[in-house]
Amino acid sequence: MDIEPVDAAPTRTFPWATLRQRWQDLTFLHWAVAPEVVAPLLPTGTRPDVLDGVSYVGLIGFRMVGLGLGRGPGVPYLGTFWETNVRLYSVDGTGRRAVVFRSLDASRLVPVLVAQLSLRLPYKWSAMRLDRDGDRLTYRCRRRWPGPAGATSRMAVRVGEPIADPTPLEHFLTARWGLHTRAYGRTLHLPNWHPQWPLHRAELLHLDDELVAAAGLPPMPGPPVSVLHSPGVPVVFGGPVALS
Repeated sequence: MDIEPVDAAPTRTFPWATLRQRWQDLTFLHWAVAPEVVAPLLPTGTRPDVLDGVSYVGLIGFRMVGLGLGRGPGVPYLGTFWETNVRLYSVDGTGRRAVVFRSLDASRLVPVLVAQLSLRLPYKWSAMRLDRDGDRLTYRCRRRWPGPAGATSRMAVRVGEPIADPTPLEHFLTARWGLHTRAYGRTLHLPNWHPQWPLHRAELLHLDDELVAAAGLPPMPGPPVSVLHSPGVPVVFGGPVALS
């Protein structure tokens, strides 16, 4: 089986979009883990994606802006909110690389309910905010529903210089053109497209997180091995496809 390459720029296109949005003010924290640690948490028909024999757990905070259907405008108010997700890295039987979300905390209840019902994505309703002080960003999250209620996350980073030439690891962690999820007895692949990430180095100043553990993962082995920031990209999603 051929596995698709890790391309910094998208190679997929689709004639129509089911969802359109923009991801802004992103911070990516990643820890290296053995593939066997995350394998039981992935949907049927997928396995851990690895780089040099290692897989990764990601904690990502950002702002969702202008979420809308197809090519139409973003939904007012409900289409813009804060989000924090815990994700893993997967590859399926056709060689498509993707992410698997273990949790997605969002600050708007209606998008949480829609995503839970439509694709069975593990969205949670949470109180969230981002505080900005010059080049310092602080992301705060407290889960409301469903449980574990009260799980919190607080991470603070200092944004550094732009990255002119990302490393293979930085491409591996960010150049992802789809997600895998389990819904209604099937494993689905949902493709996406966006421009190449504008990435910045970032320094982790503070981390106090309960979301990774709440997502069913063991304690992470020390500080993250990668800390990145991006001002953001526009994104479109195609329709879901069931794995054969």
